[in-house]
Amino acid sequence: MNVTTDLSPRSAARLAGLGYIAIVLLAMGANFLVRNQLVVLDDPAATMANIAENETTFRFGIAGFAAIAMIDIGIAWALHVLLRHTGERRSLLAAWLRLAYTVAFIPAITFMYLALQLAVGGDIVAGLDAGQREAWTGLAMEAFDITWLLALVAFGLHLMVLGRILVASRIGPRALGYGLGIAGVAYVADTFAHLLLANYADFGGAFLAIVATASIVTEVWFTVWLLTRAPRAVAALPGREPDLVTA
Repeated sequence: MNVTTDLSPRSAARLAGLGYIAIVLLAMGANFLVRNQLVVLDDPAATMANIAENETTFRFGIAGFAAIAMIDIGIAWALHVLLRHTGERRSLLAAWLRLAYTVAFIPAITFMYLALQLAVGGDIVAGLDAGQREAWTGLAMEAFDITWLLALVAFGLHLMVLGRILVASRIGPRALGYGLGIAGVAYVADTFAHLLLANYADFGGAFLAIVATASIVTEVWFTVWLLTRAPRAVAALPGREPDLVTA
């Protein structure tokens, strides 16, 4: 028996747009309300104490990041279904880069779970004294940060390709395409600045402002475009393939 699942460009655009909204909401909780509130920079003892005292909250943060990773897989697929009419190879490249980001990000979540186990104690860390657990907790969260940063290189490249698709195909505002490209460059530049500059802290505020501004403005704009304009823009492409994608 043949079973088919059909997804139109309109549904794909809606799925991707709703996925972006879900990621924003989950990131606000997992990153800003959990990680940023509990992890104290350069103070592993305070970090471990905060995690131990707020174990349930920290677990929700881990679950939030895991949900974000799974939603990103769905967004990668939906964007490919939507944009494949502009060129199969470029659309696939954008999808694969987003999947690469997700695969690279998942180990970061593992480091966060390791920090939780170190902080709450138990038989699994019985051989470590309090000072060792504090040091390893801080190191685990440092590993979370650098793993996420490295994953963002793939995400930045994804945004560059996405921007190129919008500019070349003209299915969306060219300013949006250029903005996505700039945001992608900002992500990549910030990661390599972390890796190459011993005094990154001296420039961290400027890099954060550039990345945050570029990413927030363009990705919010892209979400609105997905939910309002994208289906009609794709439908207007000359020589477009049929709406239904059979899987």
